[in-house]
Amino acid sequence: MHGVPGARWQQESQLHITLRFIGEVDGDIARDIAGELDRLRFHPFAIALQGVGMFDARGYPDALWAGVEPHEPLAHLHRKIDRMCVRCGLASERRAYLPHMTLARMGRAAGPVTPFLAENAGLSLPAFTVSTVTLFESHLSHNGAIYRQAAQYPAQGS
Repeated sequence: MHGVPGARWQQESQLHITLRFIGEVDGDIARDIAGELDRLRFHPFAIALQGVGMFDARGYPDALWAGVEPHEPLAHLHRKIDRMCVRCGLASERRAYLPHMTLARMGRAAGPVTPFLAENAGLSLPAFTVSTVTLFESHLSHNGAIYRQAAQYPAQGS
């Protein structure tokens, strides 16, 4: 996590894989979502970080990320959680789900990113087991998002 001038690299405590972005909700909806997640059932599964990529906004690099393989176990959890959120009154997620771990956020002055992407294209880290889903609250500060764990939902058999 270096080599791109102006990139705002994530702190270790900020690294995560988002299953469903919920956004700002009132206390009643937050409690309803937490209640739905209490019923979340899944078995532990293994994933690995592989490869890197970039999201752009209006033609400018916006974020650098590490890819996640395999996609399907996370996509399955994403669909389950999305349905739970819809039952609580939220709109269904419209964007295609691409499991990833954000490594850096970018401003328009950051870059270039091509050398980073080329140097790290072959990223392949050992697999690890996903045995817990964590619900986070995030609060934006001038240094980026600050995450606070709100609840954890363990896999069955973990």
